[in-house]
Amino acid sequence: MNCPLNGVYTASLTPLKRSYEPNLPALVRHVQWLLESGSDGVALLGSTGEANSLTIEQRLAIIEISAKKLPTDRLIMGTGSCSLKDAVHLTKASIDAGVYAVLVLPPFYYKPQSDKSVLRFYSELISIVDDTRLRIIFYNFPKLSGYNFSVEILQELKQRFGDIAAGIKDSSGEWKNMLGIVQNIPDFMVYTGTETLLLDILNKGGAGCITATANLIAPECQRVYQAWKNNKQKVAEEAQMNLTNLRKTLENYPLVSELKSLFASKTNTEEWENMLPPFDPF
Repeated sequence: MNCPLNGVYTASLTPLKRSYEPNLPALVRHVQWLLESGSDGVALLGSTGEANSLTIEQRLAIIEISAKKLPTDRLIMGTGSCSLKDAVHLTKASIDAGVYAVLVLPPFYYKPQSDKSVLRFYSELISIVDDTRLRIIFYNFPKLSGYNFSVEILQELKQRFGDIAAGIKDSSGEWKNMLGIVQNIPDFMVYTGTETLLLDILNKGGAGCITATANLIAPECQRVYQAWKNNKQKVAEEAQMNLTNLRKTLENYPLVSELKSLFASKTNTEEWENMLPPFDPF
């Protein structure tokens, strides 16, 4: 059974047709290219993939085609939703397709009222899906979800659900929070949402990164990971400095609009010119 990998995951963009339908062949080509150019794995249908602006039917179509055309053991599928039933539907579809690792946001419109309400959401999801193959990567993005996962709530989820509570993508940017999770929850994969902290999280026992800008700079992320893996700390530190500079430069602009516009300019193809509102092309 496939489980999340250590290393560099790219949070993939979703190429679109002019009609705002996902361009499925272009998506498959893009993910294949990412896997060939420095990504250990690819996370589909996350924030970078504009998942929350897609319909559930569009998301299901992406799950189906991705599992047929791509190595399922190198994919993480975004299945979070404000609707519990939609989250269940998407998660079941991902498992049925052979992608057991899913990235799940907490409910993000009606802000979670408490840790207890978040625990209830995930408990219901896991109970209804009812499949021991499920591996959830909790998605911590307080800027957009309005909720920040504490060490305590993650400890409780891990204690209750064991292997199913597999890890977290932490896009809070709060190093203290990430460090607390790594140090206090064994057998739990911690991915930073920004590659500026890639070497730091690896040095402390974390799993790696899941990041938008790896659409463009996955090879530079992989240089850090490989140097760390081969115990070349000085090389890793130098590679990390370069990687941090690249990421901070890219952070000057909205990432989805920027990355799609850069790909459109580079490839001169229509699939990268299209983005769902509220994003605008540069």
